[in-house]
Amino acid sequence: MIIDGPEILSVAKDIPAVNALVNALYDCDYKGYLHAMVDVQPVLVADRFLQPHSGYIMRELHVLGYKQFLDSYKSVTLESMASSFGVSTAFLDMQLSRFIAAGRLTAKIDKFGGVVETNRPDLKNAQYRDMIQKGDLLLNRIQKLGRVVDL
Repeated sequence: MIIDGPEILSVAKDIPAVNALVNALYDCDYKGYLHAMVDVQPVLVADRFLQPHSGYIMRELHVLGYKQFLDSYKSVTLESMASSFGVSTAFLDMQLSRFIAAGRLTAKIDKFGGVVETNRPDLKNAQYRDMIQKGDLLLNRIQKLGRVVDL
């Protein structure tokens, strides 16, 4: 395990907030993970090199936690997920919809049913979609070339 490595353990005492964050994610303690994120943000803002990137880092930490949680489920209710993270369903809905719209999470929210459904695209489907897209592009180019040659 990486978090039990001697290099990590020697540095973990210097930044206890980051250590708590990593251990909460490793232990799947998502409520503790979000609380640890609150403790990590002042550490990021205080560092002059990390401060300009603190918003990005915090956003990516949210995505990481949500991805790890959703990987365990085919579908989960918003209420159950919100209680696991210790946030309101409205906040979770807003966060998830933003990350889903940005393509960061592969899931769908059924607002009426209050369910988050994950859809993991496998490699074969991705290759098939890519092949269809390239085929359509090739057909369009051939049609354009055919029109130019007829003139």
